[in-house]
Amino acid sequence: MDGQELQKIARDHTAELPGTDQEHRFGPDWELHKVGGKVFMLMTDMPGRPVVILKADPDDATALRQQYADITPGYHMNKRHWITMEGGDTINAKLVKELVTDSYRLVAGALPKSKHPVDPHTHNRHA
Repeated sequence: MDGQELQKIARDHTAELPGTDQEHRFGPDWELHKVGGKVFMLMTDMPGRPVVILKADPDDATALRQQYADITPGYHMNKRHWITMEGGDTINAKLVKELVTDSYRLVAGALPKSKHPVDPHTHNRHA
């Protein structure tokens, strides 16, 4: 998967998540995706390489960096809590969607209850 496709899949998936917003606060080269006013995903181009930057549990972040050559510490972010994905042979659409969702859940779960975009006890439960 190339970097442009990576960013498109990530962007399209965030549109499916409840309560998300997108902005270009740092200029046109930085796309921020938020839930409850907090950033859970950033997209930009590192020199010549489109990337997606996501929040991750520190233990998961370490394991992901060890398992996937195309996942590195967060670019311009806390290296323990953020990861950077770039296009490459080790990245697929399923992984991108899973990591975007994980980042969203980490950030949404830390929000005050009044700012939760959905009720975590009932969202996505089958009747």
